[in-house]
Amino acid sequence: MLAYARSFSAPFVFDDLPAIATNPSIRHLHPLTAALSPPSTAAGAVGRPLVNLSLALNYAAGGLNVRGYHVFNLAVHLLAALVLFGVLRRTLQQPVLRERFGGAATSLAFGIALLWAVHPLQTETVVSVIQRNELLVSLFYLLTLYAWIRADASPAPRGWLALAIAACFLGAASKEVMVSALLVVLLYDRTFLAGTFREAWRRRWPAYLGLAASWALLVWLVLANGQRAGTVGFGLGTGAWEYLLTQCRALVLYLRLSLWPHPLVLDYGHAVASHVADVLPEALVVVAFLAVTVVALWRWPVIGFLGAWFFAILAPSSSIVPLTTQTIAEHRMYLPLAAIVALAVAGFHRWVGRGSFVVCVVLAVGLGATTLRRTADYRSALAIWTDTIANWPANARARTNLGNALVDDGRTSEALTHYEEAIRLDPHYAEGHYNLGLTLLDLGKPADSIPQFVATLRDNPNSGEAHNNWGNALVRLGRAPEAMPHYEEAVRLRPDDPEAHCNLGSALLRTGALAAAIAQYETALQLRPDFADAHINLANVLAQTGRFAAALPHFAAAAAAAPRDADIRFNWGMALLQAKRPRDAIPQLAEALRLHPDDPQAAQLLAQARRQAGQP
Repeated sequence: MLAYARSFSAPFVFDDLPAIATNPSIRHLHPLTAALSPPSTAAGAVGRPLVNLSLALNYAAGGLNVRGYHVFNLAVHLLAALVLFGVLRRTLQQPVLRERFGGAATSLAFGIALLWAVHPLQTETVVSVIQRNELLVSLFYLLTLYAWIRADASPAPRGWLALAIAACFLGAASKEVMVSALLVVLLYDRTFLAGTFREAWRRRWPAYLGLAASWALLVWLVLANGQRAGTVGFGLGTGAWEYLLTQCRALVLYLRLSLWPHPLVLDYGHAVASHVADVLPEALVVVAFLAVTVVALWRWPVIGFLGAWFFAILAPSSSIVPLTTQTIAEHRMYLPLAAIVALAVAGFHRWVGRGSFVVCVVLAVGLGATTLRRTADYRSALAIWTDTIANWPANARARTNLGNALVDDGRTSEALTHYEEAIRLDPHYAEGHYNLGLTLLDLGKPADSIPQFVATLRDNPNSGEAHNNWGNALVRLGRAPEAMPHYEEAVRLRPDDPEAHCNLGSALLRTGALAAAIAQYETALQLRPDFADAHINLANVLAQTGRFAAALPHFAAAAAAAPRDADIRFNWGMALLQAKRPRDAIPQLAEALRLHPDDPQAAQLLAQARRQAGQP
């Protein structure tokens, strides 16, 4: 709790933004199927229904207030640490280890779980909200193993085995890492409980089949979500061999950070190694570590199990199946770190005896203080991306995100420098081109922005955002008819994007297609009920067609969503005047004049409303 005391106000960053801030599926808990089915743009929530449901619960409780999301993440982290403590304590009391560690099982388990919980390498997983997918799958992974251990010691094991199977399914609904749980449970059973694979299978084969059944859920989620929205799998631009070489570098980095957690980096980008020579030292280390694990599984099963734990949990993300958006990520070490810490603490205990507990506590204080300092880097998007660039300067994506943070901070000229540097580092980085184009558009340079949107679509033909803003640029250049096909393409590519529907509605309105425009605005509001632009546009077109009763609730909703917008109040007041309700129009027009005191039209309409209301 102390180590993460500063984290509760950390803003949404990186994959938090598409998964939470712009994820329409978390805005409602009814129907439940919607809360379990995030759109393809929701980054870390895609194909993970339990994660998306947890975000929907957070949203229902507090909207986009970050504190509730961080409290949930830390609560899951603490629960995972407690279950890890239970697994460790009971493992150290098993006959295989009882003679060496049984007398100190509680203190050793506490020390390992504490070090694991406060280790700085865990910071990204706990503080980055969307990494609750790693938190949840790890909790259920540990709970599966814990329930299995309890079943072995219970005279009535069926309840515990049912809990293990249920936890395995919940883990599968949280993240694909759960695919290796069956293998780890089988290895644990053979190493600590049954003694052989044959005996382990003979004792509990129906329960093993129950665990294996969770693979069906995993397969369905993967297939139903199209390679996780085109970010995971083969044929996406990153080859299996290149990804495997990159993982050699990643695994050695993870091991180093486990022992010396500095510097920590939020995002390592999506670069890959192309040749064996690029990663030869790291590859030799990984091959040696893997060979030792295989030999140890037969010669020294306990040590072999720890090595297998490390490799089995990392295998889904760190082997040959490319994760194209992040080739290296610290959050993947969340659960594998337990094996490293356990091996280090158990070895140290054998060397120094009972004094090891005191050393663990002292070390935990130091690691916790380091974690506390690390959480300060998450205090703002600007701070975390500045830190990322300082430690990993060749990361084009981090440069782009730093540019975004600078734009939000009003430092647009500095942002342009980082966008241009991102493009220099990776000329085919579509997002870098897109953000440069968007910033140029916001600076009132639509003609300069269009080439950047063209470059975005060259490298990412499915960028609905690029089409949407290309359309916006054309509208600002007075070429509105040319914008229509871009808005239509944006809606086709991103049917869940309320802004694209709203812009298409405005384009249709300019052509006189009022009914089609109204339909687009209504779709935008279904996707984002608090979308002020869609409310005001729909209200205006309804008022224009004389449907004042239908328009007025949309004026009210727009004013609630954007209370400082004088134009909304002005249009609302004008519609009320047209609806012959001057007394109701007066407060809206008065507020419009208060917000914009130099607006002569607001003053004139306010005077007209007061005259009609008998207040000359």
